[in-house]
Amino acid sequence: MPAEASLSRSRLARMIAEGAVSRDGLAITDIKARVAEGEAYQIALEPARPVETLAQDIPLSVLWEDDDLIVIDKPAGMVVHPAPGSTDGTLVNALLHHFGGRLSGVGGEARPGIVHRIDKDTTGLLVVAKSDRAHHGLAKQFERHSVHRHYLAVVHGAPDAGDPRLRGTRGVSFEGGNVLKVTSQLARHRTDRQRQAVLFDGGRHAITRARLVESYGTPPVAALMDCWLETGRTHQIRVHLAHAGHGLIGDQTYGGRRKLPVKAIGEAAVAAVADFPRQALHAATLGFVHPVTGEDLSFTSPLPADMEALLRALGRS
Repeated sequence: MPAEASLSRSRLARMIAEGAVSRDGLAITDIKARVAEGEAYQIALEPARPVETLAQDIPLSVLWEDDDLIVIDKPAGMVVHPAPGSTDGTLVNALLHHFGGRLSGVGGEARPGIVHRIDKDTTGLLVVAKSDRAHHGLAKQFERHSVHRHYLAVVHGAPDAGDPRLRGTRGVSFEGGNVLKVTSQLARHRTDRQRQAVLFDGGRHAITRARLVESYGTPPVAALMDCWLETGRTHQIRVHLAHAGHGLIGDQTYGGRRKLPVKAIGEAAVAAVADFPRQALHAATLGFVHPVTGEDLSFTSPLPADMEALLRALGRS
């Protein structure tokens, strides 16, 4: 089988079961059938099947597009993939309309290949595959953690290596340059299935690093953080920073709605934080190797207007 076909094992097994693989004109339907050196098999690749998901004319901010992939700057409020409770208005609905049938197909279907996601109310950069070969190549880079991703977050407080509370928090440490490192396992919360929980036994391994960019208030009551992932788990940055006691401003799920002291930051900043409607998190940088051409690609997205306004209220010049 040529490598450029980029057929996964599951898809190839399905094709065998459907009679799409043959030898000497005879269909091979037994996935356990023995093969011998020198035998030639024919694979009948059908055109990509249409998907049932509705294509919707939703504006998209496209930073890059070619025959194999597309890079999107996602707005707040947009779910990436249809799911119960969010069956339309998603990024996939928008992409299906944008592509207008110009998809070579992923897994045998004319659908976008989602290789990573960001939360509904997180803004910023996403890469999506348009072909099987791009989907496999991107997935391997995410599995190897070789994709370069940085997020900007506005948090409560300002992490400091000299803070004895942080020094005593399990899973929290500091590296050179006052870089906060949080290491734990993550798994679904036992009683609230919409949340992730920090564990130290079981779950999936997760490492987050964060560097202070700027702090606000005297003493500091809020900060802009540059965060990057060694692993990519659901809600990882939000959970880990909350575990460290520096939850994201506006994060209702992980307790990021603390009231700031007026004396430290001023009434306007207190009001801006109280009114901020979402977790203050933005996927600002995305870099990877093009899975087909081998080209190094790197993209940046400026802070959205609502986060810029929040920072100005907090005192950013």
